[in-house]
This record gives sequence, C-alpha cells and structure tokens, in this order.
Amino acid sequence: MLFISPPFGNYLSIPHSTSIRGSFTLQPRPGLLSQIMKTLRYSTKYSGWVNKIGLRNPGLDVALEGYSNKDIISIAILSRDEIKSIVRKIPIDQNIELNVSCPNTEKATICEGLGAFINPERDWCIIKLAPTATLGDVDGFYGQGFRQFHCSNTLPKPEGAVSGPLLRPKVFSLLRMVREAYPEVDLIGGGGVRSIEDAKEYLNAGADHISVSTLCFNPVRFAWFYWNWKNKGV
Repeated sequence: MLFISPPFGNYLSIPHSTSIRGSFTLQPRPGLLSQIMKTLRYSTKYSGWVNKIGLRNPGLDVALEGYSNKDIISIAILSRDEIKSIVRKIPIDQNIELNVSCPNTEKATICEGLGAFINPERDWCIIKLAPTATLGDVDGFYGQGFRQFHCSNTLPKPEGAVSGPLLRPKVFSLLRMVREAYPEVDLIGGGGVRSIEDAKEYLNAGADHISVSTLCFNPVRFAWFYWNWKNKGV
C-alpha cells in the first residue's frame, strides 16, 4: 500500500493510496501558517526540507469532524493525562497513527500507556518511530500490543526537523532491525522516497508498505512515481 503522509496527506485523497492526516493534538495549537512561513525551508546542506512547525494544528475535534474513519488520523499526545480523553473522543473504528517522535515540540510526546488505543475494530493503529529509535524503544511498543510501525519520522538537527534523502540510511537500518526482531509486524517505510527504485530498496529492506510526503513538493516527480506505482507495481 502507498501512504501519503502529512502535511500532504491532509490535502490529497487519490486512488490506490491511503492518506495520513495530521498530526493532531487534543487541544488546538495555533500558528500553523506563520510557522510554515517562518521555518519551512529547503536546505542545500541536507538536500531536504527543514521545518520547526512543532505540531501546530486546529485540534483533534476538528480532525474527527473533517475526516472519515477510512483515513488515518495522526495523533500526538503531549501529556499522559490526555490519553483517556483522546481514547473517549476517537470512534473505535477510526484508523490512527500515534506520532511518538515529533522532534519540534517543547516537550517530548508520550510513549507509555498507549495500549489503550489498540482496538480490533481498527484496520490501522500505527506507531510512527523516530529515525533514531532503538530496539529497546520498539520492544516497549511491541510489549504494549502494537504490531504496525512507520519508519520513520523526521530527523532532528539544530536547524529543525529534516526530511528527505538524509533519512534513508537511518530508515534502512531501522527497517532491518525491526524486521529481524519481529518478522510478523507490518512495516511502513518512508523518508526520502523519490522514485520507484527508492521504494523497491525500502521493500527489500523489510518494508511492507511505502509512504511519501516531501516528494509531493515536486508535482511532476510525484505524478511519475504515482503512475509507476499504480500501473507497474514494485
């Protein structure tokens, strides 16, 4: 399966793909547009995009009103006290991704007590790992009951969160590590995918599915990738 990750997953709904919307927090975090304008830049140093958006979003209630249960809503939890409220709000059949690795927040996202979100009514209940995640991190999520992992989120640098080809070596290592430890889990590979050849390399490293995001900054390249994905397969 092809996943379209945020921010482009918020706006694109196309056949033969699944959109991931978000990330959303329990309470609104205003200032999205101003943070995009102030911090989103292409970095020649990293050959990728850098931002310090920091989970600016209109809040979980807006997401639940605007998207269907077939979409995947990405959720970031900033306090363990929020877990019960978020669980109550989300329909039991709403597909979700738990963003436990956003590098741009003023405090770390919550990684414990997340098993409350696991529900057999959901097709997708994904943990989005950091590119620097260790096997111990994965063990912890696996122990809570998670069997779907997205490798990976952006890479923290002094300039901000970096996406693009810089992630690829980290994602390769992460995919192989998780696949070796837990052969039965579902793995999504993403980060710096710019061509079908890149997607094939992630699949060969252990991914079951592929995600793209910054590829969509280049509509022509994305259209060519999508056509190949849809018509030729991998």
